[in-house]
Amino acid sequence: MAEATGWVPAGIDLERPSAARLYDYLLGGGHNFAHDRELAHRFLRAQPNAREIARHNRAFLRRSVLFMAERGVRQFLDLGSGIPTVGNVHEIAQDADPTARVVYVDYEEVAYAHSKLMLADNPGATIVQADLTAPERVLDDPATRALLDFSEPVGLIMAGVFHFVAPEKDPAGIVARYSEPLVPGSYLAFSQFTRDLMPAEMDRVVEVMSTSRDPMHPRSKAEITALFRGYELVEPGVVPTALWRPDTGLDDGDDPDRAGIYSGVGRKL
Repeated sequence: MAEATGWVPAGIDLERPSAARLYDYLLGGGHNFAHDRELAHRFLRAQPNAREIARHNRAFLRRSVLFMAERGVRQFLDLGSGIPTVGNVHEIAQDADPTARVVYVDYEEVAYAHSKLMLADNPGATIVQADLTAPERVLDDPATRALLDFSEPVGLIMAGVFHFVAPEKDPAGIVARYSEPLVPGSYLAFSQFTRDLMPAEMDRVVEVMSTSRDPMHPRSKAEITALFRGYELVEPGVVPTALWRPDTGLDDGDDPDRAGIYSGVGRKL
């Protein structure tokens, strides 16, 4: 039976869990369904540190957006943006500069519908419903072209999403295609799951997610670093999320070896 909510898009398959709604649940959000929560509970059994991993990834997103904003970036393309929760890119960027512009991209129905509602009165932000593995579709979308000026630096964000891109989709080619129209001085902020940290837990997570609409493909530090081709990595390079320019150092109990995710930011050459 469908859950009684007023924000469910027509025609959505409530029986098939999604990564966007799983992430929403791990962050304490309310835009998820029973099957998403069941998947999340299996995810948590496979990776008991999952909530902390999600929190640190969200914190990396905030710090990386502020880092780019402090260096003059005033427009952002957030790929696989997910379901809006506290601390979205447009809130961070527009708090730093009200003229900042943000284009979100997600193919998941709830993420798209809820973002449309939230951004209805914000002329500086919009969402494109598309699969990030189709760069031409995203870059050529009228909404993208209307809001982003590719003659100026852009902050390209792939935070906690690229582990859903299968090897056969040509990950390096996807990053290169999004990077192609970006002028020097643009930035790439990137994070994704790795087997380098907590390998046994990662293997269990891959098995759990194989039953969802979003199977996972963890990558090594070397593989992630290679995706920054054409960019100069800023210090401290590709590191566990908690170690990427932390605000006040690690919180008690936050072990970088249990981060599960690598992150990094590069400046386009």
